Amino acid sequence: MSKKSRKKSSKTPSGSPTAKKKTAKTRASSQTRSAKTQRTPARKSAATIAKAGSHKAASKQLKSSKSASAPAAAKSGLAEGQKAPAFRLPRDGGDVVTLADYAGRKLVLFFYPQADTPGCTREAIDFTRLADAFAAAGTAVLGISADPVKAQEKFRDKHMLGIPLISDEKHEMLEAYGAWGQKSMYGKSFLGILRTTILVGADGRVARVWRHVRVDGHAGEVLEAARSL
Repeated sequence: MSKKSRKKSSKTPSGSPTAKKKTAKTRASSQTRSAKTQRTPARKSAATIAKAGSHKAASKQLKSSKSASAPAAAKSGLAEGQKAPAFRLPRDGGDVVTLADYAGRKLVLFFYPQADTPGCTREAIDFTRLADAFAAAGTAVLGISADPVKAQEKFRDKHMLGIPLISDEKHEMLEAYGAWGQKSMYGKSFLGILRTTILVGADGRVARVWRHVRVDGHAGEVLEAARSL
């Protein structure tokens, strides 16, 4: 082999230091790009997870605040021994009824959801049937719902009711006595009248409270409580 040929072969790229350096740089560059490619999604996924976590936390707080407010509405109202809230509302016949009208007397307030519905009709008839017995026990009886006065009068006339029926269309008395709150029917929740009865003593304080009333036998139970005061 000639000297010229040997010189050319010694300058081949595969074995030269320059080629090795270029190869090392190429590998380092490709490794850097792959590392960046791997790190970028990691940063994005971490941010996405953090955002999703904060959204879930906010949702939990919203749900917990809603669930906390619902029982509060249901539990509001009077406790035994408290002073009965004053009221002034229209009744059937066009008169106005106030708490002061019954000062020094025992008073039964029964709150019913709607006039002329089956349960409310039975309850009003039962209190009417025992009206004389309540009077003998020194106790007046009033029925209260959110129905307008005309609806109360039709209810009274249809079933020959002998007790005053109060109209509280703005729910002021209902709320004050804890007879307005959250109800549920067919899986749906809504605000409405909770069937409730309050017995007020002659001293103007709440003597007994019945909530979630079951109509059958209820009027008789209230009468016995009034007699015992």
